[in-house]
Amino acid sequence: MAENNQASDAVANMEAGPGGDSMDDVEEVEEIQGNVTDDKVNLVLQNPQVLASLQHQLDSLVGQRSGYIESLPKVVKRRIKALKKLQLNHTKLEAKFYEEVHQLECKYAKLYENLYDKRKDIVTAHIEPTDSDCEWESSDDEEEEEEGDNKLADELKEKAQIEDKEEENPSGIPEFWLTILKNVDLLADMVQEHDEPILKHLKDVKVQYCDNPNMGFTLEFHFEENVFFTNQVLKKHYTMKCEPDESDPFSYEGPEIISSVGCTIDWKKGKNITVRLVKKKQKHKGKGTTRVVTKTEQNDSFFNFFSPPAVPKEGVEVDEETESLLSADFEIGHFFKERVVPRAVLYFTGEAIEDEFEEEEEEVNEEEEDEDSDYDPSKPMLAF
Repeated sequence: MAENNQASDAVANMEAGPGGDSMDDVEEVEEIQGNVTDDKVNLVLQNPQVLASLQHQLDSLVGQRSGYIESLPKVVKRRIKALKKLQLNHTKLEAKFYEEVHQLECKYAKLYENLYDKRKDIVTAHIEPTDSDCEWESSDDEEEEEEGDNKLADELKEKAQIEDKEEENPSGIPEFWLTILKNVDLLADMVQEHDEPILKHLKDVKVQYCDNPNMGFTLEFHFEENVFFTNQVLKKHYTMKCEPDESDPFSYEGPEIISSVGCTIDWKKGKNITVRLVKKKQKHKGKGTTRVVTKTEQNDSFFNFFSPPAVPKEGVEVDEETESLLSADFEIGHFFKERVVPRAVLYFTGEAIEDEFEEEEEEVNEEEEDEDSDYDPSKPMLAF
């Protein structure tokens, strides 16, 4: 019996665990420790520096090879080389495709010229559109018809007064291009208050295509005679590259702008708004005397657009600021060519801008739908 009692005591001690604590107590302690650890982890993850460090480490993993390709047999790697050669031939054909597209652009640019010239003539009041030219039903016309009956009485009362006044009839479409520049966010940031009196004289913007393998184009800004500069046309040429880069052919995504060259603006005396005169005091170290020196500094202006930064030579490292300026310049040149010049009236009325907003909203909605479609309520949620 004594032996049986001792065995029972031993079993009891084992169940109690170290120090005589029960197993329930041990489990409770482990649960508390787990909660403390979770709290510490949450606290650490709330630290911005820790999150930034983790993000940096994750970013460094992007694009890294998994090692799968390297582990493939030589015979498979040989076949992959054949596929890459096919891909290179595809890239060369793609470049030929874009060359033919450019030829089509040049062909239709000549067909567009008559339309653009007539647009300019209407804007600048060289011609007055006929009734047939103005046959265009719009929502504004429908609203006017609905309100016509309600306004009839008021119109009769004001008829006598209207006859005594000369109807306002400005020539052409005032500030057509200035309004376009101010309507487009990408361009509005370029236009300063002191630019506006000059841009009111802008009567047309044209695109001239280079009918050669370089696929470049020139933007022409036509001005009427003004008191600011003597140039009738300000030009900016963009050089494009169509062929793939020999050192990295698979990065090819079509023609790209590689450089731009502006023009010299012949400012009249005292009218150059791209610079400003700043007076600074200088003190002589030895004599202690001071003098006032006038220096010239660059001033923010739309017309700096015609003095783009030079593209560094191949192999020369580009600083971040210059790279940003070049990227913005190329984007603006492309936007003028592809959007503003072909659809000028729609940017003047704001309709083109509304269409762009609608396209962005549709893209966002499609992304949200894709995310929602990934969720299947019939499947159990996974816990991490």
